[in-house]
Amino acid sequence: MGTSTAVTNDHELVERLLWRVASDLLMVVDRDITIENLETERVNSRAAGADQIHISFKLGFRHEGGSHQGCVLMPLPDAMSLAGYLMMAREEDVLAYREQPAPDDALKDAMREISNFVAGSCDAVVRDWLPGGPSVSVVGEGCQGVRADVRPALQYEEGDELILGRADVRVGELDPFELLVMLPALPPLA
Repeated sequence: MGTSTAVTNDHELVERLLWRVASDLLMVVDRDITIENLETERVNSRAAGADQIHISFKLGFRHEGGSHQGCVLMPLPDAMSLAGYLMMAREEDVLAYREQPAPDDALKDAMREISNFVAGSCDAVVRDWLPGGPSVSVVGEGCQGVRADVRPALQYEEGDELILGRADVRVGELDPFELLVMLPALPPLA
């Protein structure tokens, strides 16, 4: 498979993942989620979220007896907003969550639920991507805070190829933010 084909497939895969995540989360947070300016590329190192603490929603990819990790990385205030909407919090409470330096226990629990939704959405897309083909499944492996400008912790060998997606995402009427998606470049997905 040539580079241009791989890039096209990468873009389509990440686009499908993000749209499925957005549509699945819409059902539980009751807010439109828009995705714009998606760019994908192949990289040989994990990307870092810039300028602020981020939450890494870890994804475990199971393939041929092996385990690989990827993640969806978003700024902490936006992850706390999604968690607040999941808890059916009032808009003013969601705005107050965004100002907190760290999530409380209720927000942490809600973010773990968001992580489960994200993993379920990714698993559905991957299974649709590979009908009747190689078996790849995706499971949620929790979420973790990541300091500004620090790469998320993943089971990852430096130098291995990753599919990196960057998109501008907006939840409801909140300001847009940059969302990063890192997927292991497993042969069946590429």
